[in-house]
Amino acid sequence: MHANHEHAIDMRPMKNPDIQATFNATLAMVARKIRTLFDLRAQEIGLTLPRARLLMQLGKEDGPIQSDLAGLLDIEQPTLVRLLDGLERLGMVERRAVEGDRRARRVFLTENARAQAAAVLAFVEELRADVFAGIDPRDIEIAAGVLQRMSLNIGHAGSTKA
Repeated sequence: MHANHEHAIDMRPMKNPDIQATFNATLAMVARKIRTLFDLRAQEIGLTLPRARLLMQLGKEDGPIQSDLAGLLDIEQPTLVRLLDGLERLGMVERRAVEGDRRARRVFLTENARAQAAAVLAFVEELRADVFAGIDPRDIEIAAGVLQRMSLNIGHAGSTKA
């Protein structure tokens, strides 16, 4: 290991509770670092983190129903409305009524915003390549399975508590 590494990884075998605690701490640290890196790259192209996340989502699927979009971004509906209001004023998104449901709105990128959404998707792809560099795809698949199971366990734990 190099002396200049910020955090050395201890590869000695651990007892189960130690492994779980280390995994949780590392997961939280990695999530923070990815979010920070995403935010820095968004700022480089003149976007805030929330706007970049919204453009990324609309770049992947244009025209979702506004309430579904809030769920996809894991934000509250009023927060999304404020975000969309700002982007609409900038001419980046437009909301259209859903036929048959007066209250529902679909959200679309404008032509002006398509290039910026594409830039976000490009830096996200680059960020993923940087983050996963040197990691065996099978290890990523195993880790993804572990995280999916943890998510299910969290859902079950939350539903059993009243």
